[in-house]
Amino acid sequence: MGTVVVTDGKYRSSIAAARMLGRAGYQVAAVQTRGDLALEPPVFTSRFVSRSHWLDGSVDAPDYPDRLYELLAQYDLPVLFCTGAATLNAVARQRERFAQVCDLLVAPPETLDALNDKEAVHRRCVELGIPVPMEYAGEPDRYPVIVKPHCGERYGLKAKDRYAVAGDAEAYAACRAAMERYDPCPIVQQKVEGAGAGASLLLDRDSRLVAAICHRRIREYPASGGPSTCCESFYDEQTIQQAYRLLSSFRFVGMAMVEFKGPYVLEVNPRVWGSFPMTEQAGSPFACLYARAAAGERLTYAPADYETGVRMRFTLNDGAAMLDYLRHGQPRPFFQGMADWARAKEALSCPDDPKPLRRYLRNTLLRR
Repeated sequence: MGTVVVTDGKYRSSIAAARMLGRAGYQVAAVQTRGDLALEPPVFTSRFVSRSHWLDGSVDAPDYPDRLYELLAQYDLPVLFCTGAATLNAVARQRERFAQVCDLLVAPPETLDALNDKEAVHRRCVELGIPVPMEYAGEPDRYPVIVKPHCGERYGLKAKDRYAVAGDAEAYAACRAAMERYDPCPIVQQKVEGAGAGASLLLDRDSRLVAAICHRRIREYPASGGPSTCCESFYDEQTIQQAYRLLSSFRFVGMAMVEFKGPYVLEVNPRVWGSFPMTEQAGSPFACLYARAAAGERLTYAPADYETGVRMRFTLNDGAAMLDYLRHGQPRPFFQGMADWARAKEALSCPDDPKPLRRYLRNTLLRR
């Protein structure tokens, strides 16, 4: 086995990736920029990480790609696993250059931009016959509606601020005015009901499906809509195939999560997604298949190669979500969360690698 360089160690997803790769026999090197984190990232404490690297500056600095390139050049053609969106975008803009010193699965920048644009995804779904929420060109004739920018990340918005819900015309005017501060022509869609779910896929250099895992949202924070704090693995081939049709139509390569609400596609996250630790907790070989596909190995997709019915939670975030549901007059998710204290797995827990969770909790308390 060779070396995999996992970037952006500050993210929880980097811990799951490092563990799965380390167990498979890869030498894992974890990287973090000093300008983006003052405390030691939890992944540095993992027993599956053989080397840890601090890089000066920030991922947003103009010379960040150069510093990352120099680090990769110290190894013998490692696999590059980009955990953060900023690193992914920076590498995408110099794909040919980075391919000289590492193996990688990174889509071209124009593909990432298209998939990050909710309007572009909506149009492609319509062309493919994939269900999407109704959009309004002018003022809506029915409510509630969702108002959101084409790409919230581009404007530096946190997940909870990337959309607003309007229940009537007055609220719509206020939501649109607030969103127009970032996007002069925000998207307006009907608010659809149904269970939130994600189909996360890995596509190889030829945009062939290599791996997939599905999860459904149990709770999220804020309760009105935000990142998932508790989710559960499930398997649905139709959902996976719809997500694959969409991603392959863009000739996408790498890792992405297609977000669904009921039967409707809402958006695409063309990168490592927030609930990526589910791949570890459910026993999916996702990270290892990424490393093999990035190195050029031609793999065959194996459906349902993970455990279903695994419930996972980010304990601190989920506690905040439970209280938020209670404040919004929804006691059922609160009591469901109480029951999950015994049932659900903590996303970062691992009996044979306990230090990252302890360091994460310590860092969180120190920051607060």
